[in-house]
This record gives sequence, structure tokens and C-alpha cells, in this order.
Amino acid sequence: MDKVNIGITEKNRQAVAAELTKLLADEHVLYNKTRSYHWNVEGPSFMELHKLYEEQYTQLAEVIDEVAERIRTIGHFAEGRLKELLKLASLEEGTIPVKFDKQIPNLESDHEVIIVKLRKLIKDFDEKYKDTGSSDFITGLLKEHEKMAWMLRSYLG
Repeated sequence: MDKVNIGITEKNRQAVAAELTKLLADEHVLYNKTRSYHWNVEGPSFMELHKLYEEQYTQLAEVIDEVAERIRTIGHFAEGRLKELLKLASLEEGTIPVKFDKQIPNLESDHEVIIVKLRKLIKDFDEKYKDTGSSDFITGLLKEHEKMAWMLRSYLG
């Protein structure tokens, strides 16, 4: 890739790209888990949850694309190999529960793990790595994950 001159040192861009790649890995795990639950949910609220999960995995697919594009924007290559992403992910795939009362808390917990990480990265990207653009970018992701977690949490009452 050509030299990137966007006012952020290569060292800082490399550090931000590494953190974004870990985020990309977690987003992939959450996407796949949500999609799997969409396919396998059972129970009296099947259709409602089938649709909710579809909305969420569609949103997560967009998030994955945006994270990868942010990595490219700051001058690095985005990891796309699932084997490599799974090594970097902090979230686990786990088993496939078919009952919503197991699925929903599991997905909510994964969103919350990402939310906590994003809160830390917002400050680190801005203050430590001098990358306000990436800090602003993940602030938007934080809001998306908070909303998805709220929707899941609200379903259980």
C-alpha cells in the first residue's frame, strides 16, 4: 500500500489497526452466532425472534464491513480469514442453544463485552494514538451495540 499521510504516525496507525482487527474478529463471532440463532431458534416466539435476529445479523454485517474499511482507510490490510480472526477474538462461538431464553442472554452478554471494549478504545484511539477519526468511528459502533443489547434485554423483560 502507498504511504499514508493522514497526520497519524505509522506506529499509531499500526496500533489502531491491530485493535480494530481484534474488534473485527469479535464482530465476526457475534455475527455468526446471531445468524446461527436465527436459523435454529425454537419456541412460541419463533417468528418474532427469527426476524429480530435477522435484523441484528444484517446490522452486524454492515458493522463488519465498516470496521474492515476503517482499517483500510488508515493504511492497513483487513484480515478476512476466519481461522485467523478466531485466534484474535475474545468472544467464543460456543454451542447452539435452540431456546430463546439461552440465546438472548448469550447475545446480550457478547454485545456488552464489545461495548466495554469500545468505551476503552474511544479514549485510547483519541488520546494515546491521536486518531480522532477512529475514536469517532467506534463511538458510532458503541451506540449501535448499546441499542442491539437493549433490544435483546428488553425482550426478556
